Amino acid sequence: MSLADHLREFRYRVIISTLAIVLTAVIAAFFYNAIYGLLMQPWLKALELLKETNPSLDPKAVISGVAAPFTLIMMIAGVTGLIVSSPIWIYQAWAFIVPALHAHERKWAIRFVAVAVPLFLLGVAIGYIVLPTGISAMLALTPSTGGTITNLLDVNAFLDMQLRLMVIFGLAFELPVFLIGLNMAGIVKARQLAKVRTYVIFGLFVFAAAVTPSPDPFSMLALALPLVALFIAAEVVCRIHDRRALKADAEAQA
Repeated sequence: MSLADHLREFRYRVIISTLAIVLTAVIAAFFYNAIYGLLMQPWLKALELLKETNPSLDPKAVISGVAAPFTLIMMIAGVTGLIVSSPIWIYQAWAFIVPALHAHERKWAIRFVAVAVPLFLLGVAIGYIVLPTGISAMLALTPSTGGTITNLLDVNAFLDMQLRLMVIFGLAFELPVFLIGLNMAGIVKARQLAKVRTYVIFGLFVFAAAVTPSPDPFSMLALALPLVALFIAAEVVCRIHDRRALKADAEAQA
């Protein structure tokens, strides 16, 4: 394919992905109240945990600003559209890459798409599950001396943080798919991954510590440990593919 053909193909895939996200977001807007109630469950769970550790605190959730409710609807609908339409835009991303692969490698690409979607949704789910612990840990840092302090939680800011965290977790869980895709394209070899394994694992822990919203180690480990396991699994798959590729080349030359 020429550069112009690649650009047209890229534009087509982006348009399809964008339309899928927008359409899903519009549908999600009609179920705004139900989705909002689901997204606020980590906050309610965090309050329960906080009452056990620091019963003197009584945080309140507030919405500030005339346009804040509309902004809240747009934000919830948009991120819901991104998450729910993930099978479509992940497939479009792989469909753009597939022409660069050999015929026998395209079969693997289809399998990767089948794995990529559950991994993304699993990351989103883990981000949602670990959030209450992080929230309660942060609120527990509220000073208890010098008078009564009331925590006022801006709902828009809270849900913005929560949705970002869920998407980051989901995208982070795409790490093995990304690495194996590079390996299939001949860009990365398993021996290269083995050489940088220690640095990557350290980097994953640093990344997990940076993106998790809590100083407690539980939230960080909830992201870092699965990412390390997924990286090692990707390295194993790449090693198997490299051995098969060398064997196929040897047979072709014989």
